[in-house]
Amino acid sequence: MTSTFITIILVTIFFLLSPASSATAQKRRVPPGGRLAVVIDERLAALRIAPDPAAKLLRRLNRGRLVAVLGGMRNRDGLVYLQVAVTRRTIGWLPTESVVAPWRHEDDDRSLRLIRNSEDFDRIARARLFLDAFPRSPLRPQGLLLFGDAAEQAAEKLSREASRRLDPNEMAAGGAPDFSYFLNYNGLDRYNRQEINFTFDRSSSTFHYDGAAWSEIVRRYPGSPEAAEARRRLAALPHR
Repeated sequence: MTSTFITIILVTIFFLLSPASSATAQKRRVPPGGRLAVVIDERLAALRIAPDPAAKLLRRLNRGRLVAVLGGMRNRDGLVYLQVAVTRRTIGWLPTESVVAPWRHEDDDRSLRLIRNSEDFDRIARARLFLDAFPRSPLRPQGLLLFGDAAEQAAEKLSREASRRLDPNEMAAGGAPDFSYFLNYNGLDRYNRQEINFTFDRSSSTFHYDGAAWSEIVRRYPGSPEAAEARRRLAALPHR
């Protein structure tokens, strides 16, 4: 796969995602030069003036931020750093583990390991980055299953939160149907920005993941081991 083709893939995936805010737009801005990568582990994404964890900090990069990789080196402590551009004027060094890119061998596998060992919203956000960055990875069915399972777990948590925070008397006074308040609950917003949609079961007042990732597994990878699991999860959804 050529560098130009990889750039087209990443630009299409990351830059054309609907920006929810100016901060999101900044993340999606394509930096000049180099080969594109995306920050997946913000804990390590300290951009420094030299390839050393003790070097002066230029800025911290958020998860999902695009960078252009200009080069790399291993420092005297054995740590591998990448020289990256984040804007035309800002160039620095990041630990190689802080980013992933489809042109780097085994980055898809490393991403999955990180996702499996993440929790709650971190798992969802990192799985979303994996799915966006590796559209042709043979590991994609595993990523889709992890993403869908994490979304359904989030639905359970959101159901409990919304039930506690939405007061029945206030909803009655507001005049709209109860389900409308649930479906407009602001706790859903950050999940919507990760391309997760929830349905609402009115009989039990609970959210459920709409199953899009599981459906993709069944549609695109019907012979994969994950497809059988995805079918079971889809069959268990109350709206099916």
